[in-house]
Amino acid sequence: MNKKILIIVENMPVPMDFRVWKEALSLRDAGYEVVVLCPRSKRAPEGHEFRDGIHIYRHPVAKEGTGSGGYVREYAYALFWEFLYSWWIYLRHGFHVIQGCNPPDDIFLVALPFKLFGVKYIFDHHDVNPELYLSKYGKKDFFYKVQQWLERSTFRCSDVVISTNNSYREIAMTRGRICADDIFVVRNGPDQSFKAVPPNPALKHGKRYLVGYVGVMSIQEGLDILLDVALRIKNLGRRDIHFTCVGKGPELPSLRKMTQEKQLEDMVTFTGFVPDAELVEILSTADVCVNPDRPCQMNSLSTMIKITEYMALGKPIVQFEGTEGRFSAQDASLYSNGDDGVVDFSEKLLWLLDHPEARERMGQFGRTRIEKELAWEYSVQNLLAAYERAFSKIRRNHAFQTDSARF
Repeated sequence: MNKKILIIVENMPVPMDFRVWKEALSLRDAGYEVVVLCPRSKRAPEGHEFRDGIHIYRHPVAKEGTGSGGYVREYAYALFWEFLYSWWIYLRHGFHVIQGCNPPDDIFLVALPFKLFGVKYIFDHHDVNPELYLSKYGKKDFFYKVQQWLERSTFRCSDVVISTNNSYREIAMTRGRICADDIFVVRNGPDQSFKAVPPNPALKHGKRYLVGYVGVMSIQEGLDILLDVALRIKNLGRRDIHFTCVGKGPELPSLRKMTQEKQLEDMVTFTGFVPDAELVEILSTADVCVNPDRPCQMNSLSTMIKITEYMALGKPIVQFEGTEGRFSAQDASLYSNGDDGVVDFSEKLLWLLDHPEARERMGQFGRTRIEKELAWEYSVQNLLAAYERAFSKIRRNHAFQTDSARF
């Protein structure tokens, strides 16, 4: 049979969600018929696009929520459109498997009625949402318990789980009670083609050193910590370092205001969104890249794509200690003690800037690790194995129904 797949992602539009797009392309190359359902955005306003042999449908979106009430309205609006579009796609194209990519953990609700028709559900576990909620709000209230219930329900509905790392795999087995044979680790590495370009000295803003960062501007990313690091370095009398932070997010306006209040405009730049080519040029020019993600359980358990992107560009890293951050970077990074916070992070960053031989050695280690172990190409085999597992369950159900009909 023609193997048909619907991938639903709510957090970002495709192809801007690089992980989901790489998954879609890899499945297409393996012979699957792939349809993606995702939100619209200013960068991707088209309701339908046929790109590289993949149908992409984009549903309307509500205004981005703030606070618990805003998030509920935002997610309910998205869920409504996902439900309608999924039925339309099922009638128009058909599909045998739905892959739901969190956050949030409510996409299983779209998949539930299709399971009556034999459609299997694959949960692509991007974020641990109970820990994510705790990192944002710091309390185990009613909405935290809702996140726990949604996670349990998602696992219960799942026929196969795709985990981004071994920590998430352990969660799937323990909290989710998923059989180990139904869990496949598909890491979020960059393509082998993601490489550094020649540095542009003008991007150093007249300074000797450039420190680079890329990521979402939100609470758990710890950009306020990075500003305190920059302030401490400035108070130490160092005027030869510039920090460039690339990305957008809900905290960007407050971070720019904080930069002014701390009088760091001459030392820190928040670019907002920039095209991919400009992003690569900035990071390629950087002497050190940083991951100031706030020390917490969520960040320790999660694999951050920026870490492997830094490594692919051959950049040494400074980050806070964390289980998956250390697994990814290993000797490509220095690890700051979260208890010492700003002081220890600053000292490690300054040491690395002042030791070019160490920067060269660490950068080369990171690039080699990507080339030999962590590039996206090494994850494709497990992705295809996850789908083979799902389709084997379809075949088994079909065989059972056929045998039952004989009697």
